[in-house]
Amino acid sequence: MKQFLINPVLNKEFKLRFRSFRTFLGLSSYLVAIGIVVIGYILMSRLINGGSQFVRPEESRLMFMILAYIQLGLVLFITPGLTAGVISGEREKQTLNILLTTVQSSTSIILSKLTSSISYLLLMIIASLPFYSIVFLFGGVSPITLVKIFGFYLFSIFVFGSFGVFFSTMIRRTIVAMISTYGISLFLTGGTAFLYMITTGYTMSQNAAVFFPYIFAIFNPVMAFTVLFEPDMNEFITTQTGVSFPFIWSYFIVYSMLAIVALLISIKRLRPKMR
Repeated sequence: MKQFLINPVLNKEFKLRFRSFRTFLGLSSYLVAIGIVVIGYILMSRLINGGSQFVRPEESRLMFMILAYIQLGLVLFITPGLTAGVISGEREKQTLNILLTTVQSSTSIILSKLTSSISYLLLMIIASLPFYSIVFLFGGVSPITLVKIFGFYLFSIFVFGSFGVFFSTMIRRTIVAMISTYGISLFLTGGTAFLYMITTGYTMSQNAAVFFPYIFAIFNPVMAFTVLFEPDMNEFITTQTGVSFPFIWSYFIVYSMLAIVALLISIKRLRPKMR
C-alpha cells in the first residue's frame, strides 16, 4: 500500500491532469450546467403550481432523481473516454517501453493509471454535493438514499474504468480501444434492457423458464440504479423472473467479478512475455 501511495507514476498523472486549465474549465462548466438544471426545475415547478412559494417534498424528490440520473449518464459516458487511452496512449507516444523498464510493477502501473483517470470524475461528483443540499432543504429524500446513490457511482466508475483499462491494454490503437469500451457500455445500458424486454415477453407467452430475463437485468446498471429509488422494482423483477435473490446484490457480485478479472488480465498482459 505504501508503494502505491508513494508512486511516481501516480504523482505524475495527477500533476499532468489537475494542473491543466481545461480541467478546471470542464469542472466549472459542469457545475454551471447542474446549477441551471436545479434552478430551472425550481422555477418550472413554481410556474406549474401557479406561482407558489413552496416546494413540496414530492417535487424535491423528483429533482433529486433528475440530478441522480444525469450524473449516472455522466459516469457511463465519460468514464470510458477517460480510461480507454491510458495504456494505448503511452504505446502510441512510444513511452510505454520506458515506463516498463522502471521498478514499478505491472499492478502499480495499472492501478495508478486507473486511479488517476477516474479521479477527475470523482472530483466532479464530489463538487456537485452542494446541489444535493437543496434536496435536504425541501425534504423528500433520506440521507441513506444519498449514501447509496454515491456508493453506486463509485462502484460504477471503478467497474467501467476497469473495462476501459482492459481494452486500452489489449488494443494498440486508442481510438479502437475507446470505440470498444463505448460499445460495451452502450450494450450494457441499452442492449441488455432491450434483451430483457424481449426475453420477458417471450417467456411469459410461452410459459418457459424465466431465468434468462434475470441474467440480462443484472447486467443493466440503469435497472440496478432504479432499484435504489424504488424498492418495489426489486419485487417486480422477482415476480417476473421467479428469482428471489436480491437483485442489487446480484448486480454488485457480477460486476465486481468482471472488474477484477479485467484488471487481472490487464496486469498480466501489460508486459510482453520474455524468454
